[in-house]
Amino acid sequence: MNTYVILMRGINVGGKNKIAMAELKLCLVEQGFEDVVTYIQSGNAVLRSGLDAETVSATIENILPQRFKLDSSLIRVLALEHQTYKEIVAGAPEEFGKDHTNYRYDVLFLMGVSPSEAMKQIEARQGIDDVWQGDKAVYFRRPSLAHPNAAKSGLARITQKPIYQAITIRNWNTTTKLLEILEGDKT
Repeated sequence: MNTYVILMRGINVGGKNKIAMAELKLCLVEQGFEDVVTYIQSGNAVLRSGLDAETVSATIENILPQRFKLDSSLIRVLALEHQTYKEIVAGAPEEFGKDHTNYRYDVLFLMGVSPSEAMKQIEARQGIDDVWQGDKAVYFRRPSLAHPNAAKSGLARITQKPIYQAITIRNWNTTTKLLEILEGDKT
């Protein structure tokens, strides 16, 4: 039995593809997944399954549009095994997530593309953004909302790039909280 972090792309974004987390949890339990814990409204879960990561992803990706009224073209699901997820968090740059007064920190989780492929389409504005290529993800630092350069970040441009369909983004707080849940702190 493996433990996975499930990251759903296209759930509860901009008022579209709404799923209540209680209903999502019930759906996942009914599919045979165990110890299901959901976290916030943006399609995050931790669960256990005897299936491999690809099968878990495909199973959830297929059932969501059947069970809920969703635009299935927006939905993608990424299942990451415990060790892989732990490596992604540990692979962040040393000071990543340390200065929330001045910066926002995002992890770009990749689905079917390598970090080097993703980096070719990710725009970081010089003097505004910082981006780091990890072994399994991309780490992005941009100005905080209170910073005068907040609206100048290149991250917003990613939505117009083909690579956007192969990325799901989580802020650093969500990323680290999911690791805590994964490692047993289910509060």
